[in-house]
Amino acid sequence: MSFKDFISKINYLDSSIKTCTLCDLHKTRNLSVPGSGTGFSGLMMVGEGPGFNEDKEGLPFVGRAGKLLDKLLSEISITRKDIFITNIVKCRPPNNRDPLPNELEFCSPYLEKQIKIFNPRVIVTLGRFSLSYFLPNKTISSVRGQQIELDGRIIYPVYHPAAGLRNSKFSEILRKDLHLIPSLLVSSLENKKC
Repeated sequence: MSFKDFISKINYLDSSIKTCTLCDLHKTRNLSVPGSGTGFSGLMMVGEGPGFNEDKEGLPFVGRAGKLLDKLLSEISITRKDIFITNIVKCRPPNNRDPLPNELEFCSPYLEKQIKIFNPRVIVTLGRFSLSYFLPNKTISSVRGQQIELDGRIIYPVYHPAAGLRNSKFSEILRKDLHLIPSLLVSSLENKKC
């Protein structure tokens, strides 16, 4: 795909997400949150859904959890522009409640299209909802920090940064897990050569 086609597809998909009315979340959102970043590193991060700050700014992970994520990524010399970061649901569930099954169902085609367009080698799932999308029969506590091959990609589950804000133990585990991302990106390149 040419760079022009890539940009055209992303812009079209972003526009579709921003005007989506498939579920009731559009009735309470300020802004939908398609995602941000270039994904040129081959890395995609997927969270649960936008929170209060994200709903106001239209960008993913801009609140306190996002600031922690930025700090931890900077420790491994990765910036937001290097990756593509998004969520399973693209509009904020009221009062930050968990997304409902029909909301996940209506939003999942958008994520599928983003994965197809960006074609990441490594997908980091941030928290249990993101993990459940890719690996529905796994729990975050049983597979976090493990690389799992799925459809020619590495799925790498980690705790959500919000868990790190609530508990310093989770913050340290998240730090340790994120520090393995550079080696995952290198090994994913080596696997593509085989």
